[in-house]
Amino acid sequence: MSANLQTTPELPATRRRPSTAARRFGYLIAILVNAAILYLINVEPSWRVVPFLTSATVAVLPWINGSIIVGMAANLVYLFTDQRWVRAAGDLATTAVGLAAMFQLWIVFPFEFHPAAPWTLLTRILITLAIAGSAIAIVVQLIRFVQVLARPPRHDGT
Repeated sequence: MSANLQTTPELPATRRRPSTAARRFGYLIAILVNAAILYLINVEPSWRVVPFLTSATVAVLPWINGSIIVGMAANLVYLFTDQRWVRAAGDLATTAVGLAAMFQLWIVFPFEFHPAAPWTLLTRILITLAIAGSAIAIVVQLIRFVQVLARPPRHDGT
């Protein structure tokens, strides 16, 4: 046995992007899931079957639908080109529209829970966390967008 064993430090693993086909499949699945959610909310069975949603839901529905549609549109664009700057811009747009929808949920608050249950407070807390998380995400995505634009293009066009 040798007392002179040399160990090489582990280099951090570089995160590789999934293949183009895998990414496109993911974008297609996201579009289909969002389309199904739009159908369930607006057509059948519709938001009206949810017992704790009030008639004020119609005031926030355009914002919720808009958020879902912007997400679908971004994923549709990604199907054809998902260059890093395109993804950064799309992620920024979807988060911004989602933030607007969360603000509308906060303002309108179309929920009615049993008075003895803590659901009103918990729902307010969750909406607050979603707003804060979205605001932070917008800053991060804006920085990422600027970094991607400032970075020279890679040999694979991304």
